[in-house]
Amino acid sequence: MRYWHLDPLIDQAALGVTELLTNVHRHAEPDKMCTVEIELLLERLMVSVHDHDPRVPVVHEAEPFETCGRGLAMVAAVSESWGVQPQGDAGKVVWFTLCAPSSPLTAPAYPVYGAARAEPYADVAADAGGHAPARSAVAG
Repeated sequence: MRYWHLDPLIDQAALGVTELLTNVHRHAEPDKMCTVEIELLLERLMVSVHDHDPRVPVVHEAEPFETCGRGLAMVAAVSESWGVQPQGDAGKVVWFTLCAPSSPLTAPAYPVYGAARAEPYADVAADAGGHAPARSAVAG
């Protein structure tokens, strides 16, 4: 999310995905396997959790002293919208959206190592006795 400059949404997204994953852990059958997807679509951040249980969750009003049963109500409270998409025997997808800030989103520019020089690795090769050491990099 930081890559998309959506830092203001991290807490809401973390709360929502934690509640959806808790539901998988507590209720999903026949297994607890799930997939989490986070997508930035236009001006909306969409978070979805797919599990193999075809049963659709239901929001109910928890009694004041109950210690569970408020997860979907919290997701509804912090999100712009939420819902369930049944997938038949493959289970379901429970999703929620958050409104992204309206500032323009641009991918950060990462400088290429040594790109400012005419021969970027000439000094490295000379220091290594004519052989440049292996290098690797992971963006992001």
